Amino acid sequence: MGQLDGRTALVTGATSGIGLAAARALAAEGAYVFLTGRRKEQLDEAVAGIGADRATGIRADVTDLADLDRVMAAVEETGRGIDVLFANAGIGEFAALGEITWGHYADTFNTNVGGIVFTVQKALPLLKNGSSVILCGSNIDIKALPSMSVYAASKAAIRSLGRSWAAELVGRGVRVNTIAPGPTETPGLLGLSPDEEQLRAGLIATVPMNRIARPEETADVVAFLASDRSSFMTGAEVYVDGGASQL
Repeated sequence: MGQLDGRTALVTGATSGIGLAAARALAAEGAYVFLTGRRKEQLDEAVAGIGADRATGIRADVTDLADLDRVMAAVEETGRGIDVLFANAGIGEFAALGEITWGHYADTFNTNVGGIVFTVQKALPLLKNGSSVILCGSNIDIKALPSMSVYAASKAAIRSLGRSWAAELVGRGVRVNTIAPGPTETPGLLGLSPDEEQLRAGLIATVPMNRIARPEETADVVAFLASDRSSFMTGAEVYVDGGASQL
C-alpha cells in the first residue's frame, strides 16, 4: 500500500529533472498524476514511463493563463480534485549584473514567480481539504552564485510566497511547503554552461557532501511533503542540498 493511494497529484514542468522524478515518485506511492510540460514528445515519453493507467500528460506553458485554465479543466473533467500540487516549472540562465536585459528579467520572473502564482491560484477551487501544495524553490535564495542574481531573486520570492500562502490557506486545511534543492543532475542546470565538466566541478566544490544530487533524492522529499507523514508541516522551507546551506 502506497502513502498516496487514491489521491491525485498535479506536477508542472514534469518532463525532465526534478519534476519528472517527482511525478514518478508520487505515482509509485499510489497517486494518479497529471503532468504538464511545453514539449509534447517529452510529455508523452514521461507518461509512457509512468504508465497510461497512472498518469495523464497535458501540454501547457505555465506563463499562459489559457493553458493553465485548460489544465485545471482537464483535471476537473475527470471528477478528481487535487490532493497534491507540485509547482515545479522554472527556468534559469547566467547573466552578470551588467549583462541583465529586460527580457532576461521578465522571462525569469514570469516563469519562476508568475507561473507559480497563477498555477496555485487556478488550482485553488480543486484543492481538497488536507491537500499539500509544494513549491520548488532553491538553496540559491540564501547562497550567492555569481551571474545568477535574477534567478536567485525569483527563488527568494517563491520562499516568501510559500510562507504567505501557508498562513492564508491553513484555515482550509491546505498545507504549503517549499523545497530548496541544491545543485542537481538535471539538463536544465548542466545545460547552463558550454563547459559542463567545469560547471559540475564548481558546483561540487560548494557542497559538503562533495557531489551533486540525483533528481530522485529531491523527489523523495516531495513525496514526503505530499503524504500524511508531513501532516504537521506547513510554511516550511526544506533544504535538499547536501548541507550546502547549513554547514
